[in-house]
Amino acid sequence: MTQQDAQVGQGGGQGERKLIAISSGKGGVGKSTVTANIAVAMARMGLRVGVVDADIYGPSIPGMLGIAGNQKPAMSPDQKVIPAEAFGIKVMSMAMLSDDDSPAILRGPMVTKYLQMFVAQVEWGELDVLLLDLPPGTGDIQLTLAQAFPLTGAVVVSTPQDVSLKIARRGLRMMQQVNVPILGIVENMSGFACASCGEVTHIFSKGGGEAIASELGVPFLGAIPIEPEIVDAGDAGIPLVSAHPDSLAAQAYVRIAEALVGRGAAHGGLALPFDWQLSDGTGKPADAAPMSGGAADVVTALDHDEIGLMIRWQDGHAQLIGSRDLRLNCRCAACRDEMSGAPILDPSRVPQTITPTRIWSLGNYALGMAFSDGHSSGIYTFKALRDMQSAEVEDV
Repeated sequence: MTQQDAQVGQGGGQGERKLIAISSGKGGVGKSTVTANIAVAMARMGLRVGVVDADIYGPSIPGMLGIAGNQKPAMSPDQKVIPAEAFGIKVMSMAMLSDDDSPAILRGPMVTKYLQMFVAQVEWGELDVLLLDLPPGTGDIQLTLAQAFPLTGAVVVSTPQDVSLKIARRGLRMMQQVNVPILGIVENMSGFACASCGEVTHIFSKGGGEAIASELGVPFLGAIPIEPEIVDAGDAGIPLVSAHPDSLAAQAYVRIAEALVGRGAAHGGLALPFDWQLSDGTGKPADAAPMSGGAADVVTALDHDEIGLMIRWQDGHAQLIGSRDLRLNCRCAACRDEMSGAPILDPSRVPQTITPTRIWSLGNYALGMAFSDGHSSGIYTFKALRDMQSAEVEDV
C-alpha cells in the first residue's frame, strides 16, 4: 500500500479527519447497530461520514442502512471502488461483494487484503470521519487495522453483564498495547425503556460500563437503553436515529456522536502512514513539533546519517541510535527465541557497516525496518526504541 493510497483511505488530503474503530471483545453486544446509528447521527450533524464494515465474515452494516445486498460497487476511472451511499453515509462492506447466502471462506492473508482495499482503495472523497465496524475479538483484523492505519482512536462497546465487561476489558487492553487511544466505552442494552411511561428497567445489571471506564481511566460515552424500535428499525434498514429521533436510545446515540466529534485530537506525531526509502530519500515523513507535556512514546521526527537513526519524541527528548545497534536489537522470530525472548542472532554475522534501507510506519505504535543485509521483518515499538541505549543528544 502506498502512502498516497493510505491518504486517500483517510479522505484525501490534510485536515481534522478521524479514523475511529468501533470494537468489542465479544459478539452480540450490538456493536454494528451502535456504529450505524452513530454514523447517521454524525451525518445529520453535517459531517461527511464513511463506514467500513470490517466484519468480513459477518457483514451487517449494509442491511442496517437499507443497502441492497446485490448492489455491486462500480469502479472509478482510476480503478478505485465507488462506495454505496445511504442516509448521507458512504459504505464499503463484504456484503456488497457477495450474495446474501454466500459465506466468505477466506484465510488470514486474504482478509488482510480485503481490509486494506476497503480503506485505501475506495473512492471515499473528502471525509470528516471514517468509522470502522470491527468484528469481535483481538485477532488478525484488529491488529491489521492498528498496524496499517493511523487510528484516531477506538470506541469499546459492551453490555452491562460482568462476563461482557471482562471481555471488553481485554479488547480495550489490546488497543492500548498497539497505542490506539481509547476514545471511550459505550454501554449498550443498558436497561429496557418502557414506551408508555419512559421508565428504564435494568435487565442486565446497571452501571458496569461506567464503573470499568472509571477504573481504567477512559471516558464513559454513554448508556443506550433497549427499545423494540431499535430492532424494527434495523431490520427495516432505517436506523433508529432517523426513524425515531425522539426516542431515548436515539438521543443517546446522538450524545455519543457529539462526544466523539469533540474527542480524538490529532495524534501529534509524524504524518502517518509513511514508507521511507532511505537510499533515495523518498517517503520521508514530515517533522511534527514537540510540545509541552508531550508523550514519551510519540515520535515527532526521524533522520538518518552515517552514524545512525535520530529520533525526536513529542516530549522533546532526542535519541541517536546506531544502525548496527538497531539491527542487533531486532525482536522478530528470526532474531529472538519466541518463548524466552533470548537473542539468537549471532552478532558476528552483522557487519559493522550495516544500515537501514527502508523505514515504515506501523499504525501509531511502531516502526518497521529493513536493513542492508536483507533482513526486513523487524518491528520496533516506540517503547522499545525509547528504552534503547543511545548517544547523548541535546533535548529540544
